Amino acid sequence: MMHIAGVQMDVKFADLPANLEAILEQMKATRSAGAELTVFPECALTGYCFEDREEALVSALEVSSAELAAIQKACRQLNLFTVVGFLEKDDGRLFNSVVCLGPSGQLGLYRKIHLPYIGADRFTSPGTKLSVIELPRIKLGMNICYDCSFPEASRVMMLDGADLIVFPTNWPSTSGLTADVIPNARALENHVYVMSVNRVGEERGFSFIGKSKICDPRGATLAFADHNQPAVITAEIDPEWPRKKHLVNIPGKHEIHRVNDRRPQLYGRLAQHNA
Repeated sequence: MMHIAGVQMDVKFADLPANLEAILEQMKATRSAGAELTVFPECALTGYCFEDREEALVSALEVSSAELAAIQKACRQLNLFTVVGFLEKDDGRLFNSVVCLGPSGQLGLYRKIHLPYIGADRFTSPGTKLSVIELPRIKLGMNICYDCSFPEASRVMMLDGADLIVFPTNWPSTSGLTADVIPNARALENHVYVMSVNRVGEERGFSFIGKSKICDPRGATLAFADHNQPAVITAEIDPEWPRKKHLVNIPGKHEIHRVNDRRPQLYGRLAQHNA
């Protein structure tokens, strides 16, 4: 079994030192409780509700930043893997990103692909690829917030071997049903573990609802912070379970296969632009 944790935290708008301190403290606390992987919300380092691109660039971080270096150092000292969200700047471009860091350094960077018209996403550039990261015990897929509303992204990561898909999020008050339903659906339909990690608190008129959740490959809820207060959700997961896509309910009478039963030859329209 593998112990995972998600930190449902308040984020201080554009206050990188305060957010970094909170992240480092929670890394120590979750590792002390046995976590091997700790996940933080979308834009946990920087905040999210910027009014324009120029303002966001002031707080945005390069991947080589001192803040991310401090988190990576803590990963090495604690022997912990961490996923943390931030606004990323790269050669004049702005992205909504999450990075997976571990004891040996950076394992993967994901840039949000699906961009809603809210907060910093109004003026970030979309990412261009999905990827699955191989950790020592598990294969990890990463999406961000609104990405979870597009099941194709999770399906691709499952087909690429993801055992666990994480959704760092900034779900506001209008996203209650998304938080309640979507993580379970993505887990069930792909037979993978799913962890959504939302923030709480207020930021420039937006209220964030928490409701972080961990779901197992059946779609059942293992942990749920069903409130808008700081919390840590945890679960013990079996990395082998999501790899068994052949589900036998009654041998020879009721069996399904989450991969082989697909009919991809009929799905071509999904890949057509503005279909």
